[in-house]
Amino acid sequence: MSHPAYSTSEALARETFNALMQALSYPGRILALPEGAESGFALIGQTLLDIETSFFAPDEAMVSTLANTGARFLTADKAAYHFYANLDDSALAHITVATVGTMLYPDQAATLIVNCRFGDGVHLTLTGPGVPTGSARDIMVSGVPTAFWDLREQILNYPLGWDVLLVHGKQVVGLPRTTQIKITGA
Repeated sequence: MSHPAYSTSEALARETFNALMQALSYPGRILALPEGAESGFALIGQTLLDIETSFFAPDEAMVSTLANTGARFLTADKAAYHFYANLDDSALAHITVATVGTMLYPDQAATLIVNCRFGDGVHLTLTGPGVPTGSARDIMVSGVPTAFWDLREQILNYPLGWDVLLVHGKQVVGLPRTTQIKITGA
């Protein structure tokens, strides 16, 4: 029994979703997003958002782009997905109210999608599930202030916390809430 062929947009969404799941399964690995959209942000938004989800973005252009998915724009304290093209002080203020879920419903925590650059900046050492036992994975990230990492550490109380997708162009790194992060250099 065969299934109908995927449309181009369905195939793109499927490939993107698979890349995001791989990124969250193997924290710190830089994975390529499929070709097909002008930005990784737009591609992730088109994949994760639909009429049953919600999003927050402080950038009006991003709100306009993401509204095309049919998802609802909500305030930062209620949105399921947060998109930050620029993580400045005002964006950090929005993140402080992003939901971390509850003990009964940890899956209601926000997922943060953050623009950054890989290969320079702050040196992060990652450990935890998805990183080989007895070792660590190191990445370098710029465009994400140290205050963000401090805030993440403060709110993290597994199973509560945020899942984070770092995006550089059409590359993505997943940081699930189970990942321990140490800043080991700048």
